[in-house]
Amino acid sequence: MLLPSTVLVIAAALQWGLAGGLGSLLIGWGWAPEVISFWRALVGLGCMVIWLAVIYLQGRRFSLNRRLVLWSLIAGMGVAGNFTFYFISIGEGSVAVAATLMYSAPVFVYLVSFIGGVERPTPVNLSAIALVMVGIVLLTGIYRAEAGAVTILGIISGLLAGLSYALFIFGFKYAGNYGPAPSVLVIAFAIASLVLLPLIDHSQALTVPVSADVAWFILLGLLGAGLSFYCYLTGLRHTPPTTASIVAMVEP
Repeated sequence: MLLPSTVLVIAAALQWGLAGGLGSLLIGWGWAPEVISFWRALVGLGCMVIWLAVIYLQGRRFSLNRRLVLWSLIAGMGVAGNFTFYFISIGEGSVAVAATLMYSAPVFVYLVSFIGGVERPTPVNLSAIALVMVGIVLLTGIYRAEAGAVTILGIISGLLAGLSYALFIFGFKYAGNYGPAPSVLVIAFAIASLVLLPLIDHSQALTVPVSADVAWFILLGLLGAGLSFYCYLTGLRHTPPTTASIVAMVEP
């Protein structure tokens, strides 16, 4: 039986999967992947600022502390790194290769959890991770990819995307222990937006608010960085990192 916290992580992953479909549509309509990622993070930041303002007006008071800021910064770097390295891997290889490498995240999470003493290695965890990786390989069809279609940079970028994904799992997990969800997410998305800012086509990014596709960008941000990250962070409070990284594989 799944715990409610685990169900929230799964719900977040489902929303990320839908956001990925919307992102694919926008790419097909001529929008640069980096611009899509930037606006996804920016809309998410806007959602969290509104949420923070609402609970402040309701009379709830909270303050920042060093550990909250530190873990939130780490989470934000993980988000930005995941977006950026994933797109680089796609450009240097293929979606199949990039997705397979990025979803090696459970391996990174498991190793860090084991080394840090957060979790104990069990046959169930090891079997689940192995099955997840086999499933991703079959899903993406990477075994059908031509050898010449994959570059060293593509492989390294894909692995870094997975490592970044693991980084933001730990960042969100521990930031939530030191402060409320909106504070964590405001800091994380602000950092992600700032990191992505110099990587985008600024002229194209500025046309988004006045384009015919602006509604799709807003929906992408709501699903991919608004409600989904709230569900994910809330679920992580009572879900071990390894479990979260495994159940989040419903996204593909």
